Amino acid sequence: QVQLVESGGGLVQAGDSLRLSCKASGLIFSWSSMGWFRQAPGKEREFVAAIARNGGSTDYADSVKGRFTISRDNAKNTLYLQMNSLQPEDTAVYSCAARYSPTIATNPVDFASWGQGTQVTVSS
Repeated sequence: QVQLVESGGGLVQAGDSLRLSCKASGLIFSWSSMGWFRQAPGKEREFVAAIARNGGSTDYADSVKGRFTISRDNAKNTLYLQMNSLQPEDTAVYSCAARYSPTIATNPVDFASWGQGTQVTVSS
């Protein structure tokens, strides 16, 4: 079955950087557009970034534009999220998601497979 396993989260200070990874198995990764979402305590899950299956198109939430970069390595079946200039409001559980489609999606309901998530905590 499809497995998405995130890693790279942790506790950092405001202004620091982190790089999240999402290792995929059980699916044809190169056929899948991918996304990163996050959920803070007491809040709904929100879109962070998405990337088309060939990496040619990306999209970002306004709150992370210019600070976060989504990328993928189809040879390694791995999705990445480089997060720079982290702020306390970025604190959340970050999850990756996959969908068999060439196009980007930003709505969680459009994604069929999800990872368990990795905690990112940013202290002020």
